[in-house]
Amino acid sequence: MFKELEISSLGVGLFFLLLIIFMVGIVLFFKLKFRSYKLQNLVAKNSGKKPVTFAEQTKFPELDVFNISSSLFNFGLAVAVGIALVGMSWTTYEKKLKIDMNELIVDGEVEIEVPRTAEPPAPPPPPPPPVIQEVPNTVVLLEEQPVFENQEVTMDTKVEMPVVLEKKVVATPPPPPPPPPAPVEEEIFKVVEQMPRFPGCEDKKTDKERAECAKIKMLEYLYSNLKYPGLARENGVEGQVVIQFVVEKDGSIKDIVILRDIGAGCGEAAQNVINSMNNMGQKWTPGKQRGRPVKVLFTLPVRFKIEV
Repeated sequence: MFKELEISSLGVGLFFLLLIIFMVGIVLFFKLKFRSYKLQNLVAKNSGKKPVTFAEQTKFPELDVFNISSSLFNFGLAVAVGIALVGMSWTTYEKKLKIDMNELIVDGEVEIEVPRTAEPPAPPPPPPPPVIQEVPNTVVLLEEQPVFENQEVTMDTKVEMPVVLEKKVVATPPPPPPPPPAPVEEEIFKVVEQMPRFPGCEDKKTDKERAECAKIKMLEYLYSNLKYPGLARENGVEGQVVIQFVVEKDGSIKDIVILRDIGAGCGEAAQNVINSMNNMGQKWTPGKQRGRPVKVLFTLPVRFKIEV
């Protein structure tokens, strides 16, 4: 709607330059005009006039600057409105980055770290086989012959009730609780059905469009916030840095590792940009496997190139 009111920084500078030149011209014009009046001519012209106002008693009407005060006031209002209009119409644009999708291709071979997954514990070793000991054949000789007692019970036999001693019951302490199970580390995937995406493309219709848009958004953010190290720029260091990180199930980024570095602080610069993605307003869309969010290992190449 107000496309025609957009003014660039160059236009704003030209406006203020012309305004200053115009004001200096007005000052010089009135200065030369007032200097053109001669005292003898003014006295002769106003000798027969009677002063009406107090200003006419002290000044000649031709030299009274208050006569043009209304014009100067209107000029000041026009300048103020012009400055306000230019200030509101001042439009700046972000520098357009040339996004090349080939930047996501890793040059050469990189030793990618194997995803850290929890391995099941090793089974316990089998028990040792039992040792069979040979028992020698021995003959037990009884030194004394057994004595057999008559235990026949008749009507006259007195049977005494055995005395039962009460035993004290001692409460046994409860067994100790079992140790807590060892924490199980969640599996980190390298390839999943739906890979993680950079935020800002959820309005697209298909997954393919969202994936392509996410790659462009990611590269725009990466190269807009990447700071070329001064040491690398002075020494002409160029090349590709490969960064590896884990996209968590909530979209946050952790475990950032530099797989390939070209030196001169380039690896640290790329690592700082990746880490700054945690401070964005939106987080990454996590990767999904079978419809549930999972941790995904992501590899991102970052190219450093000095623009002449």
